Amino acid sequence: MRSDQSQAGNPATGTVDQPDPEPREECGVFGVWAPGEDVAKLSYYGLYALQHRGQEAAGISVSDGRQIVVFKDLGLVSQVFDEQTLSSLQGYISIGHCRYSTTGGGSWENAQPNFRTTPTGSGLSLGHNGNLVNTAELHSRARELGVLSRNGATTDSDLICGLLAATAADKGIEAAAMDLLPTLRGAFCLAFADETTLYAARDPHGVRPLVLGRLERGWVVASETAALDIVGASFVREVEPGELIAIDAEGLRSSRFASPQPKGCVFEYVYLARPDTTIAGRSVHATRVDIGKRLAEEYPADADLVIPVPESGTPAAIGYAQASGIPYGSGLVKNAYVGRTFIQPSQTIRQLGIRLKLNPLRDVIRGKRLVVVDDSIVRGNTQRALVRMLRESGALEVHVRIASPPVRWPCFYGIDFASRAELVANGADADGIRRSIGADSLGYVSLDGLVAASEQPRSRLCAACFDGEYPIPLPDDALIGKHLLEGLTGGDAPVGPALPVVPAGYGAEDAVRRP
Repeated sequence: MRSDQSQAGNPATGTVDQPDPEPREECGVFGVWAPGEDVAKLSYYGLYALQHRGQEAAGISVSDGRQIVVFKDLGLVSQVFDEQTLSSLQGYISIGHCRYSTTGGGSWENAQPNFRTTPTGSGLSLGHNGNLVNTAELHSRARELGVLSRNGATTDSDLICGLLAATAADKGIEAAAMDLLPTLRGAFCLAFADETTLYAARDPHGVRPLVLGRLERGWVVASETAALDIVGASFVREVEPGELIAIDAEGLRSSRFASPQPKGCVFEYVYLARPDTTIAGRSVHATRVDIGKRLAEEYPADADLVIPVPESGTPAAIGYAQASGIPYGSGLVKNAYVGRTFIQPSQTIRQLGIRLKLNPLRDVIRGKRLVVVDDSIVRGNTQRALVRMLRESGALEVHVRIASPPVRWPCFYGIDFASRAELVANGADADGIRRSIGADSLGYVSLDGLVAASEQPRSRLCAACFDGEYPIPLPDDALIGKHLLEGLTGGDAPVGPALPVVPAGYGAEDAVRRP
């Protein structure tokens, strides 16, 4: 169990409910090719815009055409970099990365960008967002080539970097990538560079977002359009599923390493992406407002006030209020400075639970029948503590509305959900969950409603965390399915067949995601 995963309350032992950590997306990637620009600072600000996608480590690499320099460390972007450090990173190509890791993967060695030297002595830096499901196979290949990491790195990202560097000697990075990328299975968005060229690639399913932007004197690739906005880049298009882009002094060129089979993650619309990001031509904020409207139609409530759980529940709460005619208000204040921390709270502070992040406006809440809109329920601890806090603040009724369907299945493609045994919706119907969290009523938006709000065809979306239909085949599906159904795995163990074949440490973001 990760140290930042809170346990549910246990009345028998006198412990209290702790808020769930939000669903974690693995990483944010940023790349820039721009002669004459301060590319390190562009990456810095790009990562600032992507900080929500990874808050454990950050790194930037820069090439001046002759050599690559990498600086990375644990912490937030603002903690890792200062003016002096950024000033020392001179060049015209940069890769930036912010990371959120899983168990066993939070060491400095696993911070990105990864760096490898090719057999010819040139360098390669790489940032990765996503999660591969065939790491055991890749590890065997890396072992045969003698390119396993010797610095303690234990990520699929490091394997990709090592294999690319090893096979680039005879054919160059671009040709090596065209050979390697079709053998990667799972979700991956890559930004990587040698001394003279910036590359970007997206898996054939396009599970995670990756976009291309234009600067006056260069190009940018980023996980979200919001990162283009902050550096003044104009949006050009999305990097297509199965596409490899190369940018150098000759311009931009595109190659296809696989046929596109789009399966974008629908949870990006629910929670992961910034509201000011656009995915597949659809504003994330507009999608979330539309989800709230559909939620009001599907699960109306007789209430006095609609309030969001800030910030991720805010657009859906606005939509719910608009469609229902119930006034919208702010009943909860979020502490913007409470995020991931390396300082463990004392028992006294721990008992405050959700109040570390949210505090009620009692004058607004007292005597009201509330509709409380949140983005999702994972373990249920946050909602349980929230409902209790609202009642203690004088709310007459608390009607919980959720802007996504019940999360019943783990994600193998890059979201750090709980094990299936820990998911409150596993084996419980809506009324059972309602009783568990203590609400007067509970309603989830339907999957059809969520898909309709995204304005994407159902066939182009991955909703496996809601319906259990995994678009990318997993190793030994029968055995993995047995573990998923029975909820036998959890904690820190890799899944099923990964146990005997994945080396120690390669359970963090590799083989397959643990359920």
